[in-house]
Amino acid sequence: MPDSVARGLTVLEPTPLATPHSAPPGPPPFPDMLWVPGGTYRMGSDRHYPEEAPAHPVTVDGFWMDRHPVTNERFSRFVDETRYVTAAEIPPDPADYPGARPEMLYAGSLVFHKPPVRVTLRDMSQWWEFRRDAQWRHPLGAHSSTDGMERHPVVHVAYPDAEAYARWAGKELPTEAEWERAARGGLDDAEYAWGDELTPGGRHMANVWQGDFPWQNARDDGFERTSPVDAFPPNGYGLHDLIGNVWEWTTDWYEPRHQAAREKACCIPRNPRGARVEHSYDPSQPEIRIPRKVLKGGSHLCAPNYCRRYRPAARYPEPIDTSTCHVGFRCIVRADHATNATA
Repeated sequence: MPDSVARGLTVLEPTPLATPHSAPPGPPPFPDMLWVPGGTYRMGSDRHYPEEAPAHPVTVDGFWMDRHPVTNERFSRFVDETRYVTAAEIPPDPADYPGARPEMLYAGSLVFHKPPVRVTLRDMSQWWEFRRDAQWRHPLGAHSSTDGMERHPVVHVAYPDAEAYARWAGKELPTEAEWERAARGGLDDAEYAWGDELTPGGRHMANVWQGDFPWQNARDDGFERTSPVDAFPPNGYGLHDLIGNVWEWTTDWYEPRHQAAREKACCIPRNPRGARVEHSYDPSQPEIRIPRKVLKGGSHLCAPNYCRRYRPAARYPEPIDTSTCHVGFRCIVRADHATNATA
């Protein structure tokens, strides 16, 4: 749909029987956390990729969310205190990858590299490389570092890495429904987290790709790869970077469509938790039994000509063992846990 198309934006209010903590129960449980009010909103979209459909009402309780994705600085503190080792730093177990070439089973992570010429968009190997020794400290490989990138989002974190950080921090990872509620910032059924135009008045609102992906990036937003987590304006809830920069992990197991809508107030799902794990396996790789979680938000690699997923409704499956240079995360504290956190 063209950015110039204007639609009325509405915020669905919770049904009278629901008490989804619309007001914060007290002060933030941790610094740099903001309140996302509970309520009922329309999740998903019928206008874009099929996995986003059907659009349907859900209710979520209020919760606190990190103002921005977890940064290299914060993740470094976690690793320093716990001596945690991420999945990208551990060679893969051959038993998990039947048929894999032994010489490819080394510690590393997926890194984007820009091809020198236009390539087919049907072959992701033209721009993705499983690079030896790429990990959160060395995002482009062994000879790279995060020096000067302390306020950039940490990347090359697999799902278990994000979970481990959340436990250490006394927080949790969000569900898909919670994440999308937060990303919409109070706007229901809008295309983007800020309204219906990608660049309102010519202003870039998120770190995404400008140009012909994957070989030409005009960098009109000022960035080739990741950006500082507060480089772009916050949404209506004061949250930064929910769209673009890096994809973010959620706790939901992936399935290729949302459940059908339930319009009656009595039947609207409240705090849904997603699919069953057995539904999340990749049907195109039946020999690999690694479940997949839902990623949200898009990244700096999302472009108008490829992966137009820089929207709150967008979603993508990611195997829980996989880390890349464009996936990060942020944490939440639910209202019923906030009292304990601040006690």
